[in-house]
Amino acid sequence: MLILQPMKVEQFFDAGLAHMSYAVISENEMAVIDPGRDPQPYFEFAKIHKAKITTVIETHPHADFVSSHKEIGDAGAKIYVSKLARVSYPHVAVDEGDIISIGKIKLKILHTPGHSPDSISVVLENEEGLKHSVFTGDTLFIGDVGRPDLREATGNTEVQKENLARQMYYSLRDKLMKLPDDTLIYPAHGPGSLCGKAMSTELFSTIGKQKKENYALQPMKEAQFVKVLLENQPFVPKYFPFDVELNREGALPFKESISTIVRIASESAIEPGIMIVDSRNEKEFKQGHIKGAINIPNGGKFETWLGSVISPEESFYLIASSDSALDEVIIKAAKIGYEIKIKGALAQKEFSGAKADFLQVDHFKSDISSYNIIDVRDEHEVKERKIFPSSISIPLQELRERIKEIPLDKPLLVHCAGGYRSAIGSSILNSALDVKVFDLSESIKNF
Repeated sequence: MLILQPMKVEQFFDAGLAHMSYAVISENEMAVIDPGRDPQPYFEFAKIHKAKITTVIETHPHADFVSSHKEIGDAGAKIYVSKLARVSYPHVAVDEGDIISIGKIKLKILHTPGHSPDSISVVLENEEGLKHSVFTGDTLFIGDVGRPDLREATGNTEVQKENLARQMYYSLRDKLMKLPDDTLIYPAHGPGSLCGKAMSTELFSTIGKQKKENYALQPMKEAQFVKVLLENQPFVPKYFPFDVELNREGALPFKESISTIVRIASESAIEPGIMIVDSRNEKEFKQGHIKGAINIPNGGKFETWLGSVISPEESFYLIASSDSALDEVIIKAAKIGYEIKIKGALAQKEFSGAKADFLQVDHFKSDISSYNIIDVRDEHEVKERKIFPSSISIPLQELRERIKEIPLDKPLLVHCAGGYRSAIGSSILNSALDVKVFDLSESIKNF
């Protein structure tokens, strides 16, 4: 006998991409909202709770990660997305006021443009017909709202992002802020996401609390809101437009796609002229690496920096120190759709090729003027505090494209705020320039 389960909402958090997705169950039917690239966690959750996934809802075609909506849809669920989304996979188009029933609950659609023209939010009404929660996608975050400058890259982009900012103003005030104060807010992103600029460390909240604490929900005129929202937004990684289009089409099945990656046995199989991304830690890379490789250490933001430094038009080889480490970075690459860009993958702990120059920090302190200093932090960080007056500011995500701006009359010293970005930046310069390059690394904290 099948026992009907009460309503349940589960949040899935991917810290690397600061992405939140959700499962909603009522009477053994399940909806998945804004799923990540790997559908397996949702399939397993449904199995544990003896539920059938009947519904997938995309709040918009995402820019910062690849969704598994099509793969879950191919397994039997209906995919719901805004009628404005211009997607090419089989789907049900929804608009303001449409209702999706899951067991005894209702999921009501709100059209909430602002982050994108096709953004929707989803209000969950429980078995008693009360508004329990709202899944806000990239419209309303905890402590922040979605940025309006990510999506459309054609036409007058300045006008477009201002128009979206104005739409965000009304989506918040005419739709979301009118929900009951005790309505739970479940956004698609949390702290560390580049889809906003001031997100809280909290992963959920309520409408009432956000009315008090969220800067974007405070009383202000439309023009002031637009100005505040558009200023000091973070950079846009290279992969964002690529992921929007991939999500509009629907990505290849996750496991099938990563299974096609060629594993190579040694560095001798690497073809010349193709980018090499070495994901080993900074120390291992500096002690020996393939000449021309760049180092993107496998850390908390590997996928973001992979997609910020490497263009989606490029193919690359991927290196890790072990088979398990290689599996991990392949999965991370797949989360942004870059597994199809991997020419070959190699697990090898040590290399006897090129070595990095190690900095004598005391010498640098005693003779700073003998170095050309490259600051790879973002522009807003430099505005807040320029650490070395003579430094040249080139944000890391622009470094490869602006390499010709760097003077070669002195050794180069690369720094960021903590050491991770400078490891990447120094490897980029080492791979491209015939000059000594030093990484200040974590010693920047002493300045």
